[in-house]
Amino acid sequence: MGSRREEKERLRQQRIAAQRREAQAGQRRLVLGYTVAGLLAAAVVVGIIVVIASGSSDGSGTEDTPANAHVDPNSGITAGVELDGREGTPPPPVEQARLEQAADAAGCDLRLDLPDEGNSHFADENKDQQYDTNPPTSGDHFGSNTEPGAGALADGAYRATPPFVRTVHSLEHGRIEFQYSPDLPEEDQLAIKGVLDEDPEGMLLFPNADMPYEVAATAWTNMLGCKRYEGAATLDALRAFRDTLRGQGPEPVPL
Repeated sequence: MGSRREEKERLRQQRIAAQRREAQAGQRRLVLGYTVAGLLAAAVVVGIIVVIASGSSDGSGTEDTPANAHVDPNSGITAGVELDGREGTPPPPVEQARLEQAADAAGCDLRLDLPDEGNSHFADENKDQQYDTNPPTSGDHFGSNTEPGAGALADGAYRATPPFVRTVHSLEHGRIEFQYSPDLPEEDQLAIKGVLDEDPEGMLLFPNADMPYEVAATAWTNMLGCKRYEGAATLDALRAFRDTLRGQGPEPVPL
């Protein structure tokens, strides 16, 4: 009898030990499952962050800053002005690259070395600052110590007319600004936009209803004013103005 009881007790202890091992193994599997799930969740979060971050740096742009607007946040801010994300029409090959000849062929008024109206900064962005040329080519303008570009309008394309107290600041930094009448047919607007698209560094584009031209380009103390848009000839004049005067200003900022 004693041996049978001992055998039964031995078998019971074996069953208990086996149950404990199975319970411990199940607990380990559960912990491992939670760990793997946590790692997968972390990987998903990291992937989302990478996608979001790359969306603003791979040229695809975002809903608020379309890539085709070519905004350079290091050059200034957009100041809430609507951006132009339209895809411009690629311009034809250049036929006349010399500025004076290109302006003459397009029937544009080329005004170089205009009087410098000053370049002092003031703190009131809403100041009604008057300029001697239309569109402005120099003069006192808004300045800020808390913004990129010290208060300049960021390089890029805009669908609305920005504050001139900011665009003059951009000219001070050596920028070129293409401007067009909002009454210009969209086909012609997109042709001008295409000139910016091909070489957007240090460039701004925006409509201007108050100037006496259909198309104009400005640099610091320099202006190209075209009463009529004349297709490829006007595009040549804009490109020649850009290539001749970009980077010139009393406080040029490297492109």
